[in-house]
Amino acid sequence: MQTKKRSIIESIVNTIVGLVVSFLIQLIIYPIMDIPVTLEKNVVITLIFFIASFLRSYIIRRLFTKKIV
Repeated sequence: MQTKKRSIIESIVNTIVGLVVSFLIQLIIYPIMDIPVTLEKNVVITLIFFIASFLRSYIIRRLFTKKIV
């Protein structure tokens, strides 16, 4: 069984990798799609998705650890 601490560490590492990938993709895609987004707004958007992704990942991991899912 995975501890809560290990679940948090796994969720953070997984989400940070996703954050970097997402940020880089947004830097490429927004200009291609002609979506005007400043670098500061891109950071805010990425952080919001980071928080949502972390919470989703952690909750799912805990459900699987408890064998609810």
